[in-house]
Amino acid sequence: MPELSHVDSQGKAKMVDVSSKNDTLRHAKAQGYVFLNETAFNAVRDNKIKKGDVLSVAKIAGIQAAKKTNELIPLCHNIFISHIDLSFELIENENAIVINSEVSSEAKTGVEMEAMTAVAVASLTVYDMCKALDRSIKISDIVLTYKTGGKSGTYVRK
Repeated sequence: MPELSHVDSQGKAKMVDVSSKNDTLRHAKAQGYVFLNETAFNAVRDNKIKKGDVLSVAKIAGIQAAKKTNELIPLCHNIFISHIDLSFELIENENAIVINSEVSSEAKTGVEMEAMTAVAVASLTVYDMCKALDRSIKISDIVLTYKTGGKSGTYVRK
């Protein structure tokens, strides 16, 4: 069983000491789904939501969230992020929005949490902007799809 790095010898939570690690180039990608009813999906697609351009606002929200991950997740390190991007794919036959994020940094620790936080907050922003048309919106399957850098190497979700 692998040892958990965020737990001390007494089983108490702790922040990992990364001071002896070298900075390396790190990339992470994450993905999530937002399922809407047909009315809300069509309104997003056609940019007819009264609150504004849902996908543009969700993109900005995701970028802001990635930059504040260490304020949201208690044991995350404050990382200088060199690149964040989010993209959106509309899947008509499922009334779904696929949200993808990509984050890069040259740091002592990875950016997986930043990539997933970006997707989570972008998803919640879609919900907030569309809830007047659909209270049954479903946010689903927020996952890490790729990461590279650091001693654990590359991970690609199958």
